[in-house]
Amino acid sequence: MNGMLADEPEIVERILDHIDRKSTDLSDGVWHEPVEHYTSQARFSAEIRQVFRKTATPFCPSAALPDTGCYVARDAALTPVVAVRGGDGKVRAFRNACRHRGVQLVDGSGCKKALTCRYHAWTYGLDGQLRGIPDEHGFPGIDKAAYGLVPIQAEERSGMVFVTQDGAEIRDGATESLPDLFGPDWRLLTTVEQEFAANWKIVAEGFLEGYHIRSTHHDTFFPLQYDNINVVEAFGRNSRISFPYRRIEKLRKVPPAERRTWGMLTHVYHLFPNVMIATFPTNMIMTVLEPLAVDRTRLVTYTLSNLAGHEEGRAAIAQGRNFVALGAAEDRDVACAAQRGLAAGANDVFTFGLFEGAIRHFHRNLQTLIGETAS
Repeated sequence: MNGMLADEPEIVERILDHIDRKSTDLSDGVWHEPVEHYTSQARFSAEIRQVFRKTATPFCPSAALPDTGCYVARDAALTPVVAVRGGDGKVRAFRNACRHRGVQLVDGSGCKKALTCRYHAWTYGLDGQLRGIPDEHGFPGIDKAAYGLVPIQAEERSGMVFVTQDGAEIRDGATESLPDLFGPDWRLLTTVEQEFAANWKIVAEGFLEGYHIRSTHHDTFFPLQYDNINVVEAFGRNSRISFPYRRIEKLRKVPPAERRTWGMLTHVYHLFPNVMIATFPTNMIMTVLEPLAVDRTRLVTYTLSNLAGHEEGRAAIAQGRNFVALGAAEDRDVACAAQRGLAAGANDVFTFGLFEGAIRHFHRNLQTLIGETAS
């Protein structure tokens, strides 16, 4: 399950074969994840310190920073971070704190010619350099070059901005193996934030298998999709799960080499550790699962489309987005119920079976980076 991603004809062939055989992709084995890993503050701290802050993680889509001065500010791995597009077109990322008294410079998103602290009006250029101090004579001998915003590594790839906080550079091939996900014609439509009363891993697991389609999404996704029929692929620490629509049967009449997947399935790309990108017929959704506490997660969901330039496209996008939101609410309810269920003390481990190979891949990589013994 680890290598290059299959092309469209191969994905369709594998799905049609699963439909005929009433089968699905199977993992190499069962995975037992200790329930303590969802409740332990020590484990949560290790995930933040050893995974989130040292791994290249997607911060936002490039489309969220379309022009010079556009910025996105939010907490990442419990750290205030701001990404901004400079006058040279390059995206840079900084720790979002003034070098005078530490106040966050900006919140949310917007566009500015410079970043000015609201406390004492110290002003920074889009390159992070300190440009101005009101009444500068009150700071005799200050070297403004030493008081620029503290940078973190940032890189644009596949239509996304990746950041890494504590590593010397974005490394380990995390971004090189990615397919092109968001092309230059994709535009950001909405950004929505929600908080879930659940551990971030419980939320992530709901994206990574189709074993729950019939039971959880009986009146939403299931009438349009198959239950427990998926193609599961891994590339590096990342994975892709393909969820076919029932209309994929139409491709039986298409010559194999000409089969295309758009509109016939949803791909969910899991970009390790905490970003999900889902493809839909009219749009794509990038969801960042940002851990806030051992039992609390913020979801930052970016909706993008390349069809927003005409009225018919906008109407289709809205209809599809509303439908997906219904299914997402069902997943949220289940995740929160799973978190509440931890208090029952019924389980020492969660047992992920052969249908849940992408979850096994996810936990195996977490354990490797944290330095634990694999189950």
